[in-house]
Amino acid sequence: MQDARLMIREAKESDLPSLIRLFAADVMGGHGDTADPSAYDDYLRAFRTIAASPEQTLYAAELAGEVVGTFQTMITTTLTGRGGSAMIIEAVQTRADMRGQGIGAAMIDFCIDEAKKRGMRMVQLTSNAARKDAHRFYERLGFKPTHLGFKMLLK
Repeated sequence: MQDARLMIREAKESDLPSLIRLFAADVMGGHGDTADPSAYDDYLRAFRTIAASPEQTLYAAELAGEVVGTFQTMITTTLTGRGGSAMIIEAVQTRADMRGQGIGAAMIDFCIDEAKKRGMRMVQLTSNAARKDAHRFYERLGFKPTHLGFKMLLK
């Protein structure tokens, strides 16, 4: 059951060390994230790019003064769907010791509510094909696996 004290807010630059630790702890993701101090400037540059974008927002889920989760949203508008806009949810992470407590569901519910308020046509996300537990989680929340995604790593 979600703790009523959970606060979801826009991430601040001071959250960066906690956010980096969340991503670095994710060995299944395969993103090459690291808490090595030599990589900090890369994360800071990315954080500032996201913060400066009117179409992207990075969030932190905070409980008892600690960052316990994060996610990012992006808004895209296409000609398909009669020019409809969609919210894309990315980089969803809950701290490993806090999983199963409703934090992930609260973060996704926050996204859905925000998308509805903004008149979005849909919300969408991708999930690593190996994350079977995550797929069941997203399906429980009402997402349908309707498309197949492709990626090409360039560096």
